Amino acid sequence: MFNLQNYSTQNIKNDVLSGAVVAVALVPEAIAFSFIAGVSPVVGLYAAFIIGLVTSLLGGKPGMISGATGAVAIVFVSLGLNVAELHPNLDREALSMMILHYILLASIFAGMFQIMVGVLKLGKFIRLVPQPAMFGFVNGLAIVIALAQIKFFAPSNIDQLNSWSEIVLASFQEHTLMYIIVVITMLLMHFLPKLTKAVPSGLVAIVGITIIVFATGAETKLVGELADLSNVSFPSFVMPDTSLFTMDSMMIIIPSAILVGLVGLIESLLTLSVLDEMSGTRGSGNKECIAQGIGNICSGSFGGMAGCAMIGQSIINYTSGGLGRLSSFTAAVLLILLVVSFSDIIAIIPVAVLVGIMFMVSIGTFEFSSIRRIKYMPKSDAFVLIAVTVITVFADLA
Repeated sequence: MFNLQNYSTQNIKNDVLSGAVVAVALVPEAIAFSFIAGVSPVVGLYAAFIIGLVTSLLGGKPGMISGATGAVAIVFVSLGLNVAELHPNLDREALSMMILHYILLASIFAGMFQIMVGVLKLGKFIRLVPQPAMFGFVNGLAIVIALAQIKFFAPSNIDQLNSWSEIVLASFQEHTLMYIIVVITMLLMHFLPKLTKAVPSGLVAIVGITIIVFATGAETKLVGELADLSNVSFPSFVMPDTSLFTMDSMMIIIPSAILVGLVGLIESLLTLSVLDEMSGTRGSGNKECIAQGIGNICSGSFGGMAGCAMIGQSIINYTSGGLGRLSSFTAAVLLILLVVSFSDIIAIIPVAVLVGIMFMVSIGTFEFSSIRRIKYMPKSDAFVLIAVTVITVFADLA
């Protein structure tokens, strides 16, 4: 828990403003990861709110951001395929609802597994990860974060194009304004902190460019085009489907839950280690395991899917000045308030602004020093660094 009496006015301001930046940036991320998992965007938004709220209060690292992630969503893709095989006679709508109930129950079981890991104090073993592996993980995540933005620039007629040169040319012609907004956002985020750090540069970019685009009527892709957020309400308790407590269903749910729990803890504890280096302070791995577990149980119980720490959003928070629990708490609370009460405002934010922010996060995340060091490393360390980078990219652990 956090105590406002321990905060200075400057720290409160920094945490609240950085939390606001993260809250806005979380919306398209949560929507995108919901699509990956094959569920409604509401499921990802609830996960971002609930897991983010729980870990902000109970987590092992102040300021770390948690929510729905690609790494966990990918596990749910295979779960969905197994559910479809087990229930071949369901129509599309009924199958989607059935998959959701499997995901909710798997999320709860994953949380129980994570709490067990924390109680047994097994989280400390992540500290044994060698530095080359850590560099590889961070570099891989930076690449994944950047690659995840490319889809927003795909031309509408991409299926009719025969070469990469045609795709690139069509993309520039169709999304010229998006490219311009991305560049302006990146320039703002790079140069504004050198002039003033009174307000996070990401927040200035989001508010300023949104106002300009709205006032001029410029045509560019908006957050509202990614999903309909008009019917989002506050999460409510969802009773687990008791019909899933059969041997066949459990044979799907339990392995998926364990895999989700492991993937979530690995990414969360590695993210914690990255933030330890950035902040110069040491977080508690075991405490984070328990917090992630409680967060996933609560998420699955209130209609959200499992998740874990988010490296990109956590770095946005830290670089925007959010170093305390109030920042991640603000991000979680503002997220749900924005999508429930101010969905019309969220809907008009240009996607390109958020893409520009994520590109800057990618650049800031990549350990460029590791490229210089690699020629001085033992061959075994260099191999580990490169191998972990490649595995992280192809496993899409963002």
